[in-house]
This record gives sequence, C-alpha cells and structure tokens, in this order.
Amino acid sequence: MDEDQELLAGPAPAARESVRLWLAVTALLTPFAAVAGGLVGWYLVETAEKPARPARPTALGQEPAFPAGARIVELAPVITNLANPAETWVRLQAAIVLESTEGRKPELVAAEIGEDILGYLRTISLSSISGASGLRHLREDLDERARIRSGGKVRELVIRALVVQ
Repeated sequence: MDEDQELLAGPAPAARESVRLWLAVTALLTPFAAVAGGLVGWYLVETAEKPARPARPTALGQEPAFPAGARIVELAPVITNLANPAETWVRLQAAIVLESTEGRKPELVAAEIGEDILGYLRTISLSSISGASGLRHLREDLDERARIRSGGKVRELVIRALVVQ
C-alpha cells in the first residue's frame, strides 16, 4: 500500500525540477523562434516583391538592346531525326540577329547556319534536350555554333519553336 501512496503523491522532486526546467526553456525559446521566423519571412517577401532590374533598357528614349545596324533574319525550318532514338523527329524554327550585314549576304549566312544546325541536331539524343536545362544547353550550343559559322556577326540565335515528335 505504501507503493500506491507514493505513486499517487506525484513525481519525485527531481522529476518536478526537470519539468520546470523544460517549461522555462520552452518559454524562452518560443518568442525567439517566432521573431526569427518573422524576420526570415519579411526578408523573403521583400526580396520577392522587388522589381527585377532589366538587363537592357527597354523604355523609349533609352539605348536599344541591339545596335542600329542589327537585322533579324529568319532561318528556314529544320526538320530531322535525332541520333538516339532514331525514330524521334525534331522541328526547329529559329531566327538570328546579325550585328552587321557587311560582307556576305544575310540569306547566305542564314542558310549556312541552318545547315550547321541540321548537322548538329542529327548528333544529339532526346535525353540531352529534355527539360529546362536541356533546352538552355541546346540554345547555348546553337548560339555558339551560329557565332562561329558567321565569323562573329551573329549576336544571338532565337529559338522560335521546337517540336519533338
């Protein structure tokens, strides 16, 4: 019966001290966690609401994104099959931005770049162009090939449409 009375009397004094210590630590850390969470949330909201600075000025009266002599030339659509799997076909429509049209004719440069793109697309696999990073790598590779093929006259290659079937 003495054991029952001890159990009913409650926890030992050491256990009461540990519960009080736990409550004190929780009471001190809860406001700290709330303040830290609020500050992190405020920082993230402020960062997300800041307007993105344009890389190039776009408003009227500011300098244009491309030089005055730049010209956009449409490339003929490129339709070919990929290297792997061979039964997968791709259609690419693109345009190039030429900085200057001095020297060779823009149509000739566009035809050479289209031919180079055709050869490149025949060497890649479907897995290398899948996803956002694959598309970005494809664009960078085609942009670099266009610059090399044109002797540095191509400022940018713009992919207008890419269909994989």
